[in-house]
Amino acid sequence: MGTTKHSGRIKLPGRPDSKLWVSKVPFGLGKIKPKHIRDTMKVMWTNRDNLPYAYRILTQGVCDGCALGVSGLYDQTLTGPHLCTTRLNVLRLNTMPAIKSEVLHSDIDELRKMDSTRLRDLGRIPYPMVRGKGDCSFRRATWDEALDRIASKIRGIDPKQLAFYLTARGITNESYYAAAKAARYIGTNNIDNASRICHSPSKTALKRSLGIGASSCNYKDWIGTDVLVFWGSVAANNQPVSTKYMYAAKRKGTKIIVINPYREPAMEGYWIPSIPESALFGTKLADDFYQVNIGGDIAFMNGIMKAWFEMEAVAPGSAIDHDFVNAHAVGYEYLQAHVGRQDWETLERSSGLSRDRIEEFARLLASSRSGVFVWSMGLTQHRFGTDNISQVANLALLRGFLGREHCGVMPIRGHSGVQGSGEMGADPFSLPGGEFYGKDIERIEQLWGFELPKWQGDIVGVSLENALLPDDHERKLKLFYTSGGNFLETMPEPEFVRSCLENVELRVHQDIVLNTSTLADALEEVWVLPAMTRYEQPGGGTSTSTERMVYFSPEIAGPRIGEARPEWAIYAELAARVKPENSQAIAFNNTAHIREEIAKASPNYDGIQHLSKQGDVFQWGGAWLCEEGVCPTKDGKGRLLPIELPELRKPEGQFYATTRRGKQFNSMVYGETDPFNGAERYDVLIESGDAGKLGIREGDAVVAYNRYGVFHGRAKFEDIAAGNIELYWPEGNVVLPKGVYEPHAGIPEYNAAVVVEKAETYHALKDTRYVEKRIEELELDLPG
Repeated sequence: MGTTKHSGRIKLPGRPDSKLWVSKVPFGLGKIKPKHIRDTMKVMWTNRDNLPYAYRILTQGVCDGCALGVSGLYDQTLTGPHLCTTRLNVLRLNTMPAIKSEVLHSDIDELRKMDSTRLRDLGRIPYPMVRGKGDCSFRRATWDEALDRIASKIRGIDPKQLAFYLTARGITNESYYAAAKAARYIGTNNIDNASRICHSPSKTALKRSLGIGASSCNYKDWIGTDVLVFWGSVAANNQPVSTKYMYAAKRKGTKIIVINPYREPAMEGYWIPSIPESALFGTKLADDFYQVNIGGDIAFMNGIMKAWFEMEAVAPGSAIDHDFVNAHAVGYEYLQAHVGRQDWETLERSSGLSRDRIEEFARLLASSRSGVFVWSMGLTQHRFGTDNISQVANLALLRGFLGREHCGVMPIRGHSGVQGSGEMGADPFSLPGGEFYGKDIERIEQLWGFELPKWQGDIVGVSLENALLPDDHERKLKLFYTSGGNFLETMPEPEFVRSCLENVELRVHQDIVLNTSTLADALEEVWVLPAMTRYEQPGGGTSTSTERMVYFSPEIAGPRIGEARPEWAIYAELAARVKPENSQAIAFNNTAHIREEIAKASPNYDGIQHLSKQGDVFQWGGAWLCEEGVCPTKDGKGRLLPIELPELRKPEGQFYATTRRGKQFNSMVYGETDPFNGAERYDVLIESGDAGKLGIREGDAVVAYNRYGVFHGRAKFEDIAAGNIELYWPEGNVVLPKGVYEPHAGIPEYNAAVVVEKAETYHALKDTRYVEKRIEELELDLPG
């Protein structure tokens, strides 16, 4: 942990700099780009029935979009207001009225004709509902009926047959904490959260390499660092406010490097709406792109280190910060020997980059006095995601880019609440303020006043698969309780996931809106419980940003939805009904009471108990974790770990496929057209040379397929590394393998090898066993 405090907001330069302009044509007229003004007007129109409330949410609440941490219209990095279309799109979730009863209780088959976007637009869930097996519609229920039935079912099954899941849909730390405590009180360790399918490898890798589980630095450290590297992260699309920090960094002379298979238009140039100069002429962001193969990052990073060690052999000290390494790292000799055994031919083939390009980037980092590495799902969503992140930690340790100003490692979060989920204990491997073993268990048992179950809980993907186990299996999933989330649109092989959901005896969906998974059948019953948003929660609540800022978001006056309840209160009451004999152990008076207990349970969060009004915020861990290079490990040192290349076998003529995001917030799609490249949701992004070899022209109907599924789309030529394609998420999930998880962190595999063909070829030969023979060649897709 660090002792230096965050130094506060800084101002942007007053004078424009035309060297950074994308175009001299005002507002980027004629270019493919987000239409911020149009989108803002559209949001105002959509929220016209509740504009005063919408305005209060924007100006008083903490953003429930990404995890940059904007409170009202301000953050802790820059002066001046911040607003982005992502936040504006999510706004309607908080202001829309309840679903009309005649729609809510219509025939389930009519509701199933709608996708999640249309279901979301119906409005908020107003009261508890239930649908039994064979029922053609939902029936209204009371809270007592719902909680008594769910509690009775829980009492009748083994706790190992029960699983909880919490998405990051604006959920507060208080709700995560209450859910974590309730699950353990009931007797189950099967509780998981949204980070399992996004950043779980980040925490796992940073813990083993540096002893930390969060970003070591601040957004402010971007501004003035020598080099800012975005690794598998399209921050301009997923965290749009970050473009303002990039603008400030560019004005300070920072070089921005993007490492990604696709030359992302959003990172090349962006029209930042809250900066007049940029809103008019755009801002050039990235100085260079390194277009690695999907899954080629470990090879690329081994190549960087190989180049450094070769530089060191000629001129000691020219690439490695030996003073830092000697004082603050272990494993240097092992890493050096491991990298020395790598041959350049293999590194080039695996990474997709030439030796010259790898050495060029190695020299850039070696000549930089400071650097910040930022990454997202491009590194984590692999079956070797933890190894990817440990490689980033290796680079930071070797250069001494840790624990000081303008330096650090940052897993940038895409959900406003997800950083706090594991830190509150809503995780099978974590407890508040610690891990699920040894003294941490004893400490929490003493605080909570009841014994914790000692068996290891399952990650959510495994819990879902457990629904298909034999009825008498002790881990057969019989009750699944999910707070938000839609696994039909976030997990690989959606039809397999559907079979899992429909094989659960009783399913509970605690949410604010309907989605397609809510409408799936269950063997006995599906219960729907209406939840409050963070802005409706009495007493307010807190959330933790990417940079470890814990913000207080107050309750905001406005309309309320029917019988919706605070999420933390639902969990606490359910637990008390399951085990009433010790219910005082799970009782909370209000959110302030929960914050007082969080401060005791998690030493890092000592200070949360003082947050009570709009604008209250503190940063746990200080400005920099591992300050001055001292890591919170047993010996105070970071671990340099030799990382093996993942075996990537792509059969001849096939492609690596991965997923990307368009006009959407996570799985919530807000537009059919990607505002940065003009692609439609079923376009296949492919390099023109690759397409030409297959006789595919732009706009042709194509099929991408493998043993897992078939994706029908149209070819769209983009600047993407040869041999790689991108499909939109979640539509592209049909070709991803089910049941494949990263061994350390449990994240699902979101990449696969696919055959790409013209649709006419695929369909013409489909009945000749041609397709089956091609699929047989796919013995393993991207094995690690």
